Amino acid sequence: MLLVLLPVTGMLVFTAFSAAAQGEEARTLDRFHQAIGVSFATTEVSDAVARERIAAVLARLHPGRAALTERSAAERATDRTLLRAADRATSWPHSDVSGKLDAVSRQLHAVRVETGTGSLGAPDVVQRYQSVEDQLLDTVAALESERPTRAAGRAADAHVALLEAIEAGERERAEVAILLDAPAERSVAAAGRWPALEEAQLREFRQNTSDRLWAEVYTTQFEAPGRAVRKVRDMLTAADPQTSHWPSYDSWLTASGARIQSLRAVQDRAARELARTAAHDLSTARTRTVRDLALSLTVLGVVTVLALALRRSITRPLSEVSAGARALSDGDLSYDIRYAGRDELGDVADTFRALRVTTERLAAEIRSMNTAIDDNRLGHRADVGSFLGTWAQLLGGMNGTMASFAAAHGRRRKAERELESIFNLSPDLLCISGLDGYLKRVNPAFERTLGYSGETLLSKPYIEFVHEDDRAGTREALERLAVGVELAEFENRYLRADGTECWLQWSARPVLEEGLIYAAARDVTERRRAAEEQAALRRVATLVAHGAPPSEVFSKVAREVGDLLSTNAAVLRNEPDGSRTVLGTVHWIPQEPEEATREVRRTAAHAALTEVARTRRAARAGRAAAAPIVVDDRLWGFVVAASALDSLPEGTESRLADFTELVATAIANADSRDQLTASRARVVAAGDASRRRIERDLHDGVQQRLVALQLDLRLAESMLTDPTSELAEQIAHVSKGLDDAFQDLLQVARGIHPAILSKGGLGPALRSLARRSAVPVELDLRLPAARFPEQLEVAAYYVTSECLTNAAKHAHARVVSVDAGIRDDVLELTIADDGVGGAETGRGSGLIGLIDRVEAIGGKLTVSSPAGRGTTMRVRLPLSGGPSTQV
Repeated sequence: MLLVLLPVTGMLVFTAFSAAAQGEEARTLDRFHQAIGVSFATTEVSDAVARERIAAVLARLHPGRAALTERSAAERATDRTLLRAADRATSWPHSDVSGKLDAVSRQLHAVRVETGTGSLGAPDVVQRYQSVEDQLLDTVAALESERPTRAAGRAADAHVALLEAIEAGERERAEVAILLDAPAERSVAAAGRWPALEEAQLREFRQNTSDRLWAEVYTTQFEAPGRAVRKVRDMLTAADPQTSHWPSYDSWLTASGARIQSLRAVQDRAARELARTAAHDLSTARTRTVRDLALSLTVLGVVTVLALALRRSITRPLSEVSAGARALSDGDLSYDIRYAGRDELGDVADTFRALRVTTERLAAEIRSMNTAIDDNRLGHRADVGSFLGTWAQLLGGMNGTMASFAAAHGRRRKAERELESIFNLSPDLLCISGLDGYLKRVNPAFERTLGYSGETLLSKPYIEFVHEDDRAGTREALERLAVGVELAEFENRYLRADGTECWLQWSARPVLEEGLIYAAARDVTERRRAAEEQAALRRVATLVAHGAPPSEVFSKVAREVGDLLSTNAAVLRNEPDGSRTVLGTVHWIPQEPEEATREVRRTAAHAALTEVARTRRAARAGRAAAAPIVVDDRLWGFVVAASALDSLPEGTESRLADFTELVATAIANADSRDQLTASRARVVAAGDASRRRIERDLHDGVQQRLVALQLDLRLAESMLTDPTSELAEQIAHVSKGLDDAFQDLLQVARGIHPAILSKGGLGPALRSLARRSAVPVELDLRLPAARFPEQLEVAAYYVTSECLTNAAKHAHARVVSVDAGIRDDVLELTIADDGVGGAETGRGSGLIGLIDRVEAIGGKLTVSSPAGRGTTMRVRLPLSGGPSTQV
């Protein structure tokens, strides 16, 4: 048998080697056949890019709707051919054609963007598209570079040469079009190099193509479009080209386009010839391979017949036992070994049959245990007694595993019940949501807080329950959770079922493998409200502490109430006659509603005020709510909040009452400050009136009597005959005393209320004080010619007078500077000396009186007097006058 098989085996090896070589040749031809298919798809992209290039150039030279439409259509056609070529290239594994086409797509996108913005001129557009065309033609040449046969190689070279020639013609067409559009601004040198390149490629095409195809190309050169193109070329290559004889822009485009279209038709036939050549070579190789393979199969059939002759004696029972062993090892218990010989193979077959029966029994026990687990019968145990050895140990281990699983299942059920209790009893909001934006489970606290049923919460995307202003932030938080980032103390607003808002503070953890988010929230609405109310109270208290006018304080209170409740708000004061004065208002909605709506709101506000006045408790009536302001156990006034559109929600009056109770002290302080300022102003005004009355009484009474006595003495003196007598001397002495008394009285009268202040104003009065001062005074007055309010002039005069007196009597100053000017509707007065300093407002009544006078008209006086470095007094007096005593 070996002598028979040896020559057959040698022949089989020889045939196998021959078939392998022919198979490799067939694979090479098949690869080349696939390559030219990808090459043809890439050639279509090249043609589309060429058409897009000329459309882009024409749109750049003559922009218009039609040109832009043609360019857009060319771009869409290029994109479609690119897509088809990319799909075709995916089946070509031998080079990265897909990557090259992707790069071409990106370059085209960049060129289109620059062309669309108009940043590129027409030559630049041609150059940018040329780089794309070069890449595509290089890709085609690379795909067709393999030469499995001489005929296929020549057909591929002819195809690539014709492509290069057409590209040269396309480039010439674009550049000559640019030249003809503006011949005076262009050079013909650039457009003349493309015909030479075209001729060279056509010669290459002629050397490798058939006579029929070359005849077609040759014919296109002598057709009307070809003759027109050749004529233009001759004009461009002339020594002195005359632009007047050049063809028109449109005629060139028509002729060159028709010529290139004829060349493209020849290109299509060259491509079909290349495809036929490649297909014929591949078919021949496959036929030869099949013939050799048939011979090999014949030899193999002879060998198989010889092997089958041995099968009945040895190989058949051995293969049956082997197959049974493999089936058993793979878990296939259906395979039956039918061999029952009395030899060693028969014993092995009997052993495998017994093993199969035992394995079937073991598999049945395992299936029954799995069924028990599925049915939650965790008390089921396998029958260990019917097995021996390792099988019994295996089933015993399974019984132990079942017992452990039952115990673990019991603990898990207990933990689930405990967790369920915690989930339902927790006062915090607990939920489980999916990454799809829907809640999967919520606890009762969630339902109580928002006021929705569980079915409603689970039926809608939970973003719909979030306040519109917080939805963007909530989406950002969900995006972070979707990538595995945990959140802590994230706050957003939810809308309750009754339309009110509530603030929730969230902590959440994503479990991406389950597609779930576990989250817990706490209702922090009251905390935020308290914080907002405290902040509003601090702002009001700060305003009061800074000495703001009561009108500003009351307006601030109304504004804070409006901001807290998102309503219109007002502060009202009860008057002794029973009327109410509006001290401050705020309109939270800028545009007032219709008159009917305003009337409804006024009616609701009146009802709320009436109820508060009756009960001295906060009340709500439809769109309005009011709370009492109680000062010194009397109903001082009210704070009213009114909605412009909707009824106020439940609990608004409680919030309003709480805030009103907090700001009542600030309102009382502002009112007391207002009353104190008014009282101080009345005292100062009364003092000034008393000074004027005393000055008037002195001028009209004592001064007139002194003048009369002086006249009587001068009459008596004129009646004396001897002016040197003792009586004459005595009368002259009395007359002089009367003059001195008159001057002293005049000074006292001027000190009480200087006449120059009433007649000339503040500037002349300060200059008069400077002239009469015992200490030299440096004046810097930048005052307008118009008069100031009387109380402002009196305050400035007396402050300056008192400072000059203190500088001479107490400070022992050598010089005093007085500066006065107007800044920001305020009179600023600065008096500084170089005395001993150490002046304190708490000592003596002089400085205290000045402070009272200045603050009585709404001004501010500050004293800086460090020991040994002089005293500086700064006064700021508002030109609008003192604060009003009525709000």
